[in-house]
Amino acid sequence: MSNFKVLKTEGAARRGEFTTPHGTVQTPAFQNVATCGAIKGALDAYDLKDIRAQVQLCNTYHLHVRPGDKLVREMGGIHKFTGWDGPILTDSGGFQVFSLAKLRQIKEEGVTFNSHIDGKRIFMGPEESMQIQSNLGSTIAMAFDECVENPSTYKYAKEACERTTRWLYRCKEEMERLKTLPDTINKQQMLFGINQGCVYDELRIEHMQKIAELDLDGYAIGGLAVGEPKDDMYRIISAIEPYAPKDKIRYLMGVGTPGNIIEGVSRGVDLFDCVMPSRNARHGHLFTMNGIININNAKYMKDDTPIDPECDCPTCRRHSKAYIRHLFKAKEMLAMRLCVTHNLYFYNTLMEKIRDALDNGTFEEFKNKYVDLLDTRI
Repeated sequence: MSNFKVLKTEGAARRGEFTTPHGTVQTPAFQNVATCGAIKGALDAYDLKDIRAQVQLCNTYHLHVRPGDKLVREMGGIHKFTGWDGPILTDSGGFQVFSLAKLRQIKEEGVTFNSHIDGKRIFMGPEESMQIQSNLGSTIAMAFDECVENPSTYKYAKEACERTTRWLYRCKEEMERLKTLPDTINKQQMLFGINQGCVYDELRIEHMQKIAELDLDGYAIGGLAVGEPKDDMYRIISAIEPYAPKDKIRYLMGVGTPGNIIEGVSRGVDLFDCVMPSRNARHGHLFTMNGIININNAKYMKDDTPIDPECDCPTCRRHSKAYIRHLFKAKEMLAMRLCVTHNLYFYNTLMEKIRDALDNGTFEEFKNKYVDLLDTRI
């Protein structure tokens, strides 16, 4: 039985429900990035409830390095440790190996690289990634994959794809073994496979067909939003869509702007994550239904209106642009907290608006109105 139910479609866009051991997610949905078990900007698990979050995303590599996955396991797993009781997805560490490791050696067994904290040599392969994620006890574990630089040659992209497929089989086998152990925290842990293939349509399609055979809990599209033009990204998603299992959830990794998300939904994607809303918020770049504002601009010095008059997040209900701008200028930590609260609320409620539009059969209209507007700087 599939854990994903498509309730309604409009073109390729899907309105669905994703059932997990830690609750049901209404999709399309946004995952709130808590890399080290915390949202950067001083929001805790209980704040996430207030900003209408459904899913938290934590990172395998970062938690393995600090505080250590074995410690998290001793503390009862990532849910108990962070206080978030909803679904948690853990990223496999593959992308961090690609992005952080200055020196890395990729072999069939896995990857050897240096820790970004103390330079210590670390080895991670499919089995290690599954063991770490099992220790964390996340709801969803991501398969360990090789994320390839863009641009990359066709030959190298193909080799990496084939290696990612072989690693996926090993991930699945290791997860099944871990679930039989008596002291495994989450015996219902789900596994998502990751589609790779750089910007080569043929490789992407072939890879999706191969990994679809494994009947996993969900399928992710990886290796995009790493510097390629957005039209390439949209083309790839559209090319893969017909080959992605219809009854499984689809996750576009590390994407993106509100406009990217709307375009992704229109191409059949159900799940997104991105550090952008929280990262931008920490620099005063704020999303509104009329476009993006920079709160540091002098014109907001005496502005007593909220960030977005249409928004009912805790920040917009209580504080003015003038006050928030002052907090940034005074280098007060509260500036970040208030702005991260607003941007994440904006993203989570944007997904609600997308779901409502799909429910009402007005998504195309919604897309036409907002796809460019939300990414425009005011």
